[in-house]
Amino acid sequence: MSVIEATGLRKEYSRRRGEPIVAVDNLDLHIDSPGVYGFLGPNGSGKTTTIRCLLGLIRPTQGSVRILGEDVADLHQVIDRVGALVESPKFFPTFSGKKNLSMFAQVAQIDDAAVDQAIETVGLAGREGDSFASYSLGMKQRLAVAATLLKNPDLIILDEPANGLDPAGIVEIRQLIRQLASDGKTIFVSSHQLGEVQQTCDVVTIITNGRHVQTGSVAELVNSNSRTMRATIDDPQGALAVLQAAGFTARLGEAPDTIDIAVGPEHGATITHHLAAAGRFLRALEPQGATLESTFLELTGQTGGELR
Repeated sequence: MSVIEATGLRKEYSRRRGEPIVAVDNLDLHIDSPGVYGFLGPNGSGKTTTIRCLLGLIRPTQGSVRILGEDVADLHQVIDRVGALVESPKFFPTFSGKKNLSMFAQVAQIDDAAVDQAIETVGLAGREGDSFASYSLGMKQRLAVAATLLKNPDLIILDEPANGLDPAGIVEIRQLIRQLASDGKTIFVSSHQLGEVQQTCDVVTIITNGRHVQTGSVAELVNSNSRTMRATIDDPQGALAVLQAAGFTARLGEAPDTIDIAVGPEHGATITHHLAAAGRFLRALEPQGATLESTFLELTGQTGGELR
């Protein structure tokens, strides 16, 4: 059974004049196991619209969405297994963290023991009696995540959970997300904190203009878009001459016994062939230089600036 399955998802917004605005265009998503799944795209790429479609908050123009095996139109069948943080819940600043959560639990008819468990999970034990107003930004965001955990959901959807946090708060949220995944939950997280996504997520989907661009593990995305290969080999000077004679742009690397070759991983077999034919055998051949940020910018045609 898939945790999230969207097929041909399209969302249009009509205008009084002219063609409708297409926010999401024929998007496919498929998630079928626990872990942390990143959802990336530039500002206006359709991330939040997609999340709202997944949660049944808006109706798609076309396509189908299934959550935990149920059509999104029947989301009430599995809603107790889904937690979501799309916008930060409104907490009473003078109430304690625990009292705020207890009010959420009472409305949802959830036992108060779940409040204590959620507080423990997000690392607020010992501070649950303090007023919300006294919390740091990271603590406030952890309390918001705790509110999504009251039902002990299998799927947690987070839209920009680290937005506005200082570096310490970002680390807190990263550690919490990884902990939840290790507990067997599926975390679907939209974020523009690309460095954090690289450290946190198991699989990443990148979209732009409402369309799917690429999906894969962070390593797969970074490696597939790397434009430099680093070879480790005995006698690098001699191996460099072989590669240059074969038409490669290459230079000796800064590390001992290495050569940097200005090609992507798709040329790995050719590099190996030319060196082996000359009686020179690699100790290692690895992509270098690319990061998730540089990969994201290349795939989405961005030149920098704010990534939302």
